Amino acid sequence: MQKIQMTSTFARMALTHKFIFRFTSLICLCAALLAGCGDDGNNTSGSSSSSSSTSSTSSSSSGGEQVLPIADARALADGSTATVEGYITVAPGTFNSATGDQGFVIQDATGGVYVGLADLLSFPLDQKVRVTGKLSQVAQQTVLATTKADVWEVAGMTMTIMPADAKTGDVKEPVEGELIRVAGKVTKAVVDDSPYGMKVFIDDGTGETQVFVHLVGGKPIIDTSMLMIDQMITVVGVGAQYETTYEVTPRKAEDLTK
Repeated sequence: MQKIQMTSTFARMALTHKFIFRFTSLICLCAALLAGCGDDGNNTSGSSSSSSSTSSTSSSSSGGEQVLPIADARALADGSTATVEGYITVAPGTFNSATGDQGFVIQDATGGVYVGLADLLSFPLDQKVRVTGKLSQVAQQTVLATTKADVWEVAGMTMTIMPADAKTGDVKEPVEGELIRVAGKVTKAVVDDSPYGMKVFIDDGTGETQVFVHLVGGKPIIDTSMLMIDQMITVVGVGAQYETTYEVTPRKAEDLTK
């Protein structure tokens, strides 16, 4: 993985856990998985695997491990190993500017979760995948840490997850990992939090929430340059958490409408 260059901008790292902790936590978790959470070595990322569609009940994968609904996996204790299936709502590597890894997000009918791993995979949005990993908290966000060998494509299975409408004041733990849509007025000037991203704050009258815009190729995923205070905007993104801050994290330019 390309090394993240640290600068004097430490706004996002001002709390107890610095960026280096966030980065090394994910890498260390993935390293641990290499030692103890792998399969028999015959599966590779992107290979085909037959499976039934995601449901709210657990099932068994072709490898014999129990496939859990994502909500059930999220409820397990840190360090637990879980196998889940879901459709990709955030493409691999999209949030690299802040996470330092090449993770992605998956969602099923019960919830969503960030999948952390070091290797950049080529799965597109909407592809169904199966992931085996270990649950952990990284900067207070639930992460399923895995390795390339423990991610499989579920062949022939794609579906576009539609965002659920949410109030800005409801962007909290219950929607973490899920694709949501919020709308509200911009409450303050955009904060440049480079090299990690940009911070936009909106409120629909139920409470202010933060929209964290990651950088891809050094540029924000959505164009924040023309946003003005009191402007009404709609944002689609994944509910996320960094330390004590809950936020909406858009994935592509089309996730912002004015």
